[in-house]
Amino acid sequence: MSQKVWSGRFQKQPEEWVDEFNASIPFDQQLVEEDIEGSIAHVSMLMDNEILTSEEGKKILAGLHSLANKAKSKELTYLTSLEDIHCNLEKLLTDEVGEVGGKLHTGRSRNDQVATDMHLYLKRRVVEIIESIEELQGNLLVQAEEHIYTIMPGYTHLQRAQPISFSHHLMAYFWMLERDKERMKSGLERIDLCPLGAGALAGTTYPINRLQTAESLGFQGIYENSMDAVSDRDFILEFLSNSSILMMHLSRFAEELILWTSQEFNFVELDDAFTTGSSIMPQKKNPDMAELVRGKTGRVYGNLFSLLTVLKGLPLAYNKDMQEDKEGMFDTVETTKGSLKIFAGMVGTMKVKKDSMEEAVDKDFSNATELADYLATKGIPFRQAHEIVGQLVLYCIQNSCYLKDLSISQFKEASPLIDDDIYDVLSPQMAVKRRNSYGGTGFDQVKEQLMKAKQKLKQGELSG
Repeated sequence: MSQKVWSGRFQKQPEEWVDEFNASIPFDQQLVEEDIEGSIAHVSMLMDNEILTSEEGKKILAGLHSLANKAKSKELTYLTSLEDIHCNLEKLLTDEVGEVGGKLHTGRSRNDQVATDMHLYLKRRVVEIIESIEELQGNLLVQAEEHIYTIMPGYTHLQRAQPISFSHHLMAYFWMLERDKERMKSGLERIDLCPLGAGALAGTTYPINRLQTAESLGFQGIYENSMDAVSDRDFILEFLSNSSILMMHLSRFAEELILWTSQEFNFVELDDAFTTGSSIMPQKKNPDMAELVRGKTGRVYGNLFSLLTVLKGLPLAYNKDMQEDKEGMFDTVETTKGSLKIFAGMVGTMKVKKDSMEEAVDKDFSNATELADYLATKGIPFRQAHEIVGQLVLYCIQNSCYLKDLSISQFKEASPLIDDDIYDVLSPQMAVKRRNSYGGTGFDQVKEQLMKAKQKLKQGELSG
């Protein structure tokens, strides 16, 4: 069994099964590149401030760069008995360069070390997630531009409400994703802080330069309080929260795709690459990828609730409970990135059944509000107009017809103010076109919205 870095005060080593329970190396080995990067910055700073000699520092740095190359080629072997990525790398370094490798840990603790690793890791992954959001937004824009004039039923309570442009519906998700992206960008401000140099909790007696290590690692700032630096996991909580909201949006979209691909709706068809068949029913084409995204949303929520629960009763500063901060973070990163990639593919390749959508909107009462508004413009109070149209809808339901099927005489019987132009008013295309208020589904407004969305996306790509 390998010697523990803390073994001096103990008379016996833990049993193997205790080691396994205690160890984080099965999952925190994902931080190997960040851990080595942080160590290189730390050693360079120790050399510059004459805490390590030039000879010692150069030898350690050579060993760290060698480990970095081996890590990239997956050549490193980790031991559970050495607990975590930090102790494993220190042992590997010592094997590489000799006893001088033991000086790597001068002026730091695993507490500030692991926090630095996670800041570095999450900073990079959030940037990748933002890029994935923009890819999905781009595919939404392509579909939205193609379907400005495609009319579909808009829903409230999952009941047909008013006709809308399919482009307008898709763009609702573009703007949700834009807010998700802004939340991720805002969260980067809290991730972009360096805890290195805080030590275990109280700082260090060595004349270190925390600003130097922060700058060399690309951080925009440092923690002002050493206890806060090692115990803060707000930046992970914020990421998990932002990811939960993002996944909620994807889940809502997934639910609509699942509905739209059913025979009952028949509005879109997903590409074969994002669907599966049945082992028993040959005719099936199941939207499994959309269903999986919908299902995986729950596990992202769970990761957020788990870490909130872990942290809620912890006194300052570091506690072993905080080892539970990593697996949920890793899982959320991979789940969110995977879900975004799947969605970009689904949206980019889906076929829109324009005729089915327009047939649906042609055989419903989603134009009823148009008639009520028409009567209101004739001087009838809207509440009274609402009552008149409601009675006409009831008549149509009882007689298996729609408003557009009524004769002009039947309309005039309901209100003499209705003229022949009512048939134009009741057409789904006119209903959509007339809703030209800012942000509405009117074709001109949708075009304006698309133009602004393109500018937003371009600005985001340039700033990124």
